Amino acid sequence: MDWLNTPLSGNATHHIAPWAMWHARSMVLAWGFLFPLGAFAARFFKVLPQQNWPARLDHTGWWHAHRVFQWSGFALMGLGLYMVDGQAGGQGALAQFHARAGWFIVTLGTVQVASALLRGSKGGPGADQFRGDHYDMTPWRILFERLHKSLGWLSLVASIGVILAGLVLVDAPRWMGLSLLAWWLALGYAFTRLQRAGRCIDTYQAIWGPDPAHPGNQRKPVGWGVRRPLG
Repeated sequence: MDWLNTPLSGNATHHIAPWAMWHARSMVLAWGFLFPLGAFAARFFKVLPQQNWPARLDHTGWWHAHRVFQWSGFALMGLGLYMVDGQAGGQGALAQFHARAGWFIVTLGTVQVASALLRGSKGGPGADQFRGDHYDMTPWRILFERLHKSLGWLSLVASIGVILAGLVLVDAPRWMGLSLLAWWLALGYAFTRLQRAGRCIDTYQAIWGPDPAHPGNQRKPVGWGVRRPLG
């Protein structure tokens, strides 16, 4: 236990300013936990194993989970930025990397929110519904999906390096670094298992089913490893 509670540098004591402590807590919770969980909900839980798809379509649980996780993470990211505002940055190479890479992923996170708000209309095939960007898979919707998916996963991977640099800068206890590494390994294992199990199902088919009469089913799904069970 003494070894786990010892700072990464091996120093006997660990001191951190309150603003840095709350900045770190907010960013780690947002980027280390909430954003990845929201991404998993969107990628692997559009169709649940017990759903009896395609008899039952458009399970919206994944969508609500995705929004709750991502908006909560975005709010915590804002808190983390507020806590570091006005504080003098470090002058070392690692501090400069942490600051610049941190702003990079913050920018990506902001672009993700903006793109989600501008994703276009949903629409649908029913007589009481209008034709929408998603149902018709318009060029705008295709652009949104390509950007949102690629930038989202890029920002999550990049955040690992930023978080690790932050842990070293504040000389965090060893148990924190080991716990995060174990969490990331668990996420990687879960990602591999769910992907191999075919759980990454095309959003379009999850909502409207495999009928080739739907215009979106006449196009290839957007994104790497996205599966269409039928059609």
